[in-house]
Amino acid sequence: MNFESFDFEKIKEGLKKKEFSCQEIVDFFLEKIKKEDKKISSFLTITERLARESAQEIDDLISQKKELPFLAGFPLAIKDNILIKDVKCTAASRILKDFLSPYDATVIKKLKENGAIILGKTNLDEFAMGSSTENSAFFPTKNPLDLERVPGGSSGGSAAAVSAGFILGALGSDTGGSIRQPASFCGIFGLKPTYGSVSRFGLIAFASSFDQIGPMTRNLKDCEALFEIIKGKDDFDQTSVDLEKIKKKKIDFKKIKIGLPRECFLGEIDFGIKRLIEKKIEAWKKIFQFEEISLPHTEFALPCYYIISSCEAAANLARYDGIRYNVFEQIYHSAKDLLEYYFQTRTFGFGPEVKRRILIGNFSLSRGFYDAYYLRAQQIRNLIKEDFLSAFEKVDFIFIPTSPTPPFKLGEKIKDPVKMYLSDIFTVSVSLAGLPGLSFPIGNVGHLPVGLQVIAPSFCEKEIFRLMKMIDFF
Repeated sequence: MNFESFDFEKIKEGLKKKEFSCQEIVDFFLEKIKKEDKKISSFLTITERLARESAQEIDDLISQKKELPFLAGFPLAIKDNILIKDVKCTAASRILKDFLSPYDATVIKKLKENGAIILGKTNLDEFAMGSSTENSAFFPTKNPLDLERVPGGSSGGSAAAVSAGFILGALGSDTGGSIRQPASFCGIFGLKPTYGSVSRFGLIAFASSFDQIGPMTRNLKDCEALFEIIKGKDDFDQTSVDLEKIKKKKIDFKKIKIGLPRECFLGEIDFGIKRLIEKKIEAWKKIFQFEEISLPHTEFALPCYYIISSCEAAANLARYDGIRYNVFEQIYHSAKDLLEYYFQTRTFGFGPEVKRRILIGNFSLSRGFYDAYYLRAQQIRNLIKEDFLSAFEKVDFIFIPTSPTPPFKLGEKIKDPVKMYLSDIFTVSVSLAGLPGLSFPIGNVGHLPVGLQVIAPSFCEKEIFRLMKMIDFF
């Protein structure tokens, strides 16, 4: 049986009716991964044993006529910066190439408790730093819709695996657009939740005031289901919040106003993407009211994000010294002293992009530059938050292009960091404000997919999904 077109409800219903077993689901997707992922390279690790053990538990529940958990039999992949007990977690870096996770991330515990089947760990830009998945220490991932192009990043492996039909859903992490941009490039749905709505416990930190785990799926229903499972307060993460106690904006769905920021529809946006979005908006005017709004500090979002995130990365990555996670035996025996061992380990273990951001971060935090760079960036971040708060007093949602370009070719931007960073120009402002954003597919420019972001006030993910059910994506 071909399970590619199934959603979580159809899988669960089929299992209940004994139309197929959970082991058959695992067999189908594992065979597909083994046959077809050689040309895409979306997976770093296949967790066949874990998948079969989980599938057997589900089949046992069926044979015992017990109630099935919410996501029973749903095949998933996990970005390789999220910990799964007794499974390698590399963050696509040589410095963690043999690191075995000692525990489950909170989101993994929730998925396991709800019957999801984890088939493997997916590739990413090293420590989630990148927009193309070319910065992986092991190999680049290719876009399954065009093998000469990138799948986006840093959650490119997860996006590619979902788009290729290797699994039905995946978890990624979004710091400055790392779920939304690859979702756009691969023609799937990708949600960055509100900061604090999903636990970060067990996520390898890049920039702690930005990082959020979120779902990536081929349809809206599965995206919503995954979010419902992974969200919520966690005692192991003090930045997570109790969503039941949160006061959020009330939205009247009988007269929805959607804002279109003038700053995001000017300048460096591909003509084909702009034309497609305008065509869609014209069609949606039959059901929604659109209003031009301004987010005046958008032009400063990109440098602001890269300064703050690099500062946080420099602090977070200081722990990787070759002592606490992996020991490079050759370096250990050749180094003259501990300082030289640290130096050689980090020189060999980190890739060029990670080193670049550590240097930017440490420079921005250094004496004489802290006020000029880091402090000023934090001040601009507050202004960007205020821009969104003011906008949401006038409108209920905001539509922003996910990416200024379609998927670009492998190697096209990897040697020019500024060009690569500009790929995130429409996603970083949402991350700076800590707001929820969903990238959803609206069609193609030529054969390449295009995504559009819907942005909502804090903790209004349910409202995003309700809005999405009202529109025709294509």
